[in-house]
Amino acid sequence: MKIHPTAIIHKKAELDSSVSVGPYCTIGEHVRIGKNTTLRSHIVMDGWTTIGEENTIYPFASIGLEPQDLKFKGEETRLLVGDHNMIREYVTLHRGTDSGGGTTRIGNHNVLMAYVHVAHDCILGDRVIMSNAATLAGSITVGDDAIIGGLSGVHQFVRIGSYSMVGGCSAVAQDVPPYVRVAGNHAKLYGINSIGLKRHGFSPEQIQILKSLYKLLFRSGLTLKDAIQQSREKWPDLPEAEVFLAFVENSERGICR
Repeated sequence: MKIHPTAIIHKKAELDSSVSVGPYCTIGEHVRIGKNTTLRSHIVMDGWTTIGEENTIYPFASIGLEPQDLKFKGEETRLLVGDHNMIREYVTLHRGTDSGGGTTRIGNHNVLMAYVHVAHDCILGDRVIMSNAATLAGSITVGDDAIIGGLSGVHQFVRIGSYSMVGGCSAVAQDVPPYVRVAGNHAKLYGINSIGLKRHGFSPEQIQILKSLYKLLFRSGLTLKDAIQQSREKWPDLPEAEVFLAFVENSERGICR
């Protein structure tokens, strides 16, 4: 274990022997850190926080501190971070609240760029990219392979679907379906995220069907109920279509339109 002499680590914290802790880091009593994770310098990590393996955390990040929720009274809530994440300068990751489920979860292979904020009870999947100063309010779910552009803000309880892309400087107040692009204040739909889907191995045929599905749902003039019914009849055997339709059907906040 490489521990800089200026680091302050509580004697009850649990760090794997391969962890590297740089200058002026502070690690609290209930922190657990897995194999080959590196804390560069000047990082504060506290609360009931578990960090997985092969993560790199950059200077001045604040990890696992109390949520910015006025109802919070110091309960034992958690932050769970997976493996192979890059957490850049000044990122803030807050642990959960009792009313929101008690746990904030970050998956694997995510990139959280400088000044990103992930509030209490958020759930991030895998391979999510959040650009500089993107901000998530409480209880937001972000699906796998989603991208959130810089300086964007996402409203509490919103869901961001897998393989979607939120443009920079957007204000997202309603759910973003999987596979789509949204942008603006307030964010609106701008079609299927074709380039992103191609990069993730979707075939031209799959992308074309998703484009047709998108048009039927949001550009045909049909009611959403009728459009969903027709879509299921037209593409009954395409898993991507059912993921899209189920997401839209189960939206509580409504869809960015």
